[in-house]
Amino acid sequence: MQRMTRQRSAVTDALEGLDEFRSAQQLHELLRANGEQIGLATVYRTLASLADDGVVDVLRTTDGEQVYRRCARPGHHHHLVCRDCGRAEEIEGPGVEAWADQVGAAYGFAAIEHTVELTGVCPDCRAARRS
Repeated sequence: MQRMTRQRSAVTDALEGLDEFRSAQQLHELLRANGEQIGLATVYRTLASLADDGVVDVLRTTDGEQVYRRCARPGHHHHLVCRDCGRAEEIEGPGVEAWADQVGAAYGFAAIEHTVELTGVCPDCRAARRS
């Protein structure tokens, strides 16, 4: 765990007030609009550190950009993400955990790590499409 610098505190506080995932650039713009004197490179480094510490979740968008959100659930988990609005639910995946370990063992691998992101269309967006 890293020490709590002013920049780390500012990024953490900004994420605290957000429900949806945001890019580093979007967070940087939000911080600057709120009067924070913080560089974009510092935001990137801070987000990477927070992700390493398990404080923030990281998703990769369909265009390859990484987006971040404060973890609502401690520990390893997966995400179900709406392709239309970006709404994300944190979900457990015990079957995925067992499958990943089984596949790794079948090939002689150990210490398996994985990331699983499920995408779909949330109920609100489905209803909006019908309207």
